[in-house]
Amino acid sequence: MNNKPLRILGIDPGNNITGYGLVEIINNKPVIVDMGKISPKKGMVHYERIKVLHEEALKLMEKYHPDVMAIEAPFYGKDIQAMLKLGRAQGVIMVAALINNIPIYEYAPLLVKQSITGMGRASKEQVAYFLQKVYNLTQLPETMDITDAIAVAICHFAQQSKPRQKSEFKNWGDFVRKNPERIK
Repeated sequence: MNNKPLRILGIDPGNNITGYGLVEIINNKPVIVDMGKISPKKGMVHYERIKVLHEEALKLMEKYHPDVMAIEAPFYGKDIQAMLKLGRAQGVIMVAALINNIPIYEYAPLLVKQSITGMGRASKEQVAYFLQKVYNLTQLPETMDITDAIAVAICHFAQQSKPRQKSEFKNWGDFVRKNPERIK
């Protein structure tokens, strides 16, 4: 029997700072093992930045040997160019996991915040505060990108721990037949 704890690498992707957090599930509870950031040097062009993100993500996979990677999905903003660059950053990190045969799970920021604080619209500061109190972090990391990455890893654990609900309806027609009073 394999009693090796599940290792979840949480990633909060970014072009300037990518946060990461390694969480192990021990006795069915998340334990924060390590955390940090990848931050390409200022002044690098975008293509150099994504190369650094990819290389450093590969090093993380080799160092930690995670069982899964949980990554925060990009939020939708008004700046299309920023979204494009963020998508590239996320993509090269995902490729690092794929090269190492590590399954990838993607979570929306609202779900991550909901999993940690109970509020989908919580601020980054509130997420960091909850993590500090619940997981006894003596001091907060230098950037909230790191606490966001830990939150993504813990969100993955929470989502995987939820019992799967089987839908009681096969399709919309089945729903209508079973709930005629709800149709107007």
